[in-house]
Amino acid sequence: MSHARPNAPEYDADDILEGIRDWVFIESPTDFPEGVNRVMDLAEREMVSLGAAIEREPGGEGYADLLTARVPGASEGPGILVLGHLDTVHTVGTLARELPFRREGDRVYGPGIYDMKGGMYSACYALKQVLRAGNTPKLPVTFMFVPNEEVGSPTTRGRIEAEAKRHHYVLVPEPAKEGRLVTGRHAIARFRIRVRGRPSHAGSTLARGRSAIREMAEQIVAIEGMTDHEAGVTLSVGIVHGGTFVNVVPIDCEAEVLAVLPTPEDIERIGAAMMALEPINPDVAVAVEAGPLRPVFSPHAGVMDLYARAEAIAREIGFSPGHGSFGGGSDGNFTGALGLATLDGLGPCGDGAHTHDEHVLYSSLVPRARLLAGLLETLEAPEARA
Repeated sequence: MSHARPNAPEYDADDILEGIRDWVFIESPTDFPEGVNRVMDLAEREMVSLGAAIEREPGGEGYADLLTARVPGASEGPGILVLGHLDTVHTVGTLARELPFRREGDRVYGPGIYDMKGGMYSACYALKQVLRAGNTPKLPVTFMFVPNEEVGSPTTRGRIEAEAKRHHYVLVPEPAKEGRLVTGRHAIARFRIRVRGRPSHAGSTLARGRSAIREMAEQIVAIEGMTDHEAGVTLSVGIVHGGTFVNVVPIDCEAEVLAVLPTPEDIERIGAAMMALEPINPDVAVAVEAGPLRPVFSPHAGVMDLYARAEAIAREIGFSPGHGSFGGGSDGNFTGALGLATLDGLGPCGDGAHTHDEHVLYSSLVPRARLLAGLLETLEAPEARA
């Protein structure tokens, strides 16, 4: 089946990179809603220029706004949802210090450029080029820009799921995994651990105290000891807070745990183990709170059919993406778990997500934008293909 189009859009990697740079230059860690909203402003401006109808609502609980933009297609009814986020894990100041925006050969560095401002801007650019060429998507296209994906989308999950159910397809321009598209994702579970000890003077009456930090250190060893790399089950403690002064035995300590769980059985087993944690020192108290859970996204017929269509378009462009299931979570977990045809990993290729080595590959910008454009323009209602 040929996807050749009489009015083929034109693509320019420098144009794509210029737009991505503008978004990357605004630092937007999840807990800095002012910055996230400034990137939302750029995304809104981009979508308005494409004739989109805009809906913008507060993210709630101190998070930035949730932006939804709707562009009509040649037909009405359920369409395509392009789903992604504009928040990052990089603190304000990273751009000036550890991760300045720069290009070194094929690599272009910057906070959030790979995860996932590069992908969301590329999707906007792809739709722009389709419309500039005088073509119209067969189905209505909706973009949803999420403000708090990096912390599990705690206030936006309901809106994401409700919106996704109104569409035939969900396209997620999260970064490509080693160039491959994502047709499944493991579950991601979060837990918060609180330890309460007994204070004392750390110099003169050390023995009277019960250190919350020491207890937490032993708990961390036990928690991370549940990891089974062969089974794909991993547990990692990423945040620890505790203590007041160095000469006071710490009474409080708090930690946050991220668990990657490939199967529903893993979710149940690890969840039960975490909630049943007991103090190692009987003189302290340990409390566990379960946080947001991203469910398992397993490949199904609708997902694989959507991948097959993407692969056909990619081969016409000149590459074969491949696909797989991966451990990194995204909002695609929600839509895939609902049984919706979800294709993830459509963003640029690169590496270093969540690190100071984060980068995209300049050479992947045009092919990935063209793939997105091909999907946006040619996807049609399932019944139209029957």
